[in-house]
Amino acid sequence: MSGSGASPGALARMTVVEGDITTLDVEAIVNAANERLAPGGGVSGAIHRAAGPELAKACAKIGHCPTGDAVITPGFGLKALWVIHAVGPIWHGGTAGEDEKLASAYRRSLELALDHELESVAFPAISTGIYGFPPERAASIAVRTVAEFLERASWPRRVIFCCFSPESAALHRAALERLARGEGA
Repeated sequence: MSGSGASPGALARMTVVEGDITTLDVEAIVNAANERLAPGGGVSGAIHRAAGPELAKACAKIGHCPTGDAVITPGFGLKALWVIHAVGPIWHGGTAGEDEKLASAYRRSLELALDHELESVAFPAISTGIYGFPPERAASIAVRTVAEFLERASWPRRVIFCCFSPESAALHRAALERLARGEGA
């Protein structure tokens, strides 16, 4: 992708919604996971509760996923057929490679979606909860990384940024608008 922004085709495949990611009608949802893939609070806890105990068992079998990487499991009790568990970074002030690790978590999730030819994927705002990543910075990284991936990949056909709060949704929409104007996310 050039510095002039994303193509209209890539932009058309991305949307922002506000709501509960566990209720979306998509092929895969992304879990903001920890390295142990253990049920946690926030998005992770909600996904595990909605999916049922089989999800925790599947994650325990995998055992570990490093920061910046992702793994995939069935969705079990969710509407989504799949859960992609992406491990974002804990914020340490921006000097510990957090931006690249966050971008990598989004990229690895999309690579799994491509490998499985998933039509639709929904992302939460990875690392912006208890991990403390600044939400505006995270939204820009998320939108830019997804746009760059969609420029060169035909799958997934649709990417949703599912935001739990109006503030997060506004940050993601603003990042998409900046990208559409050619300003980068």
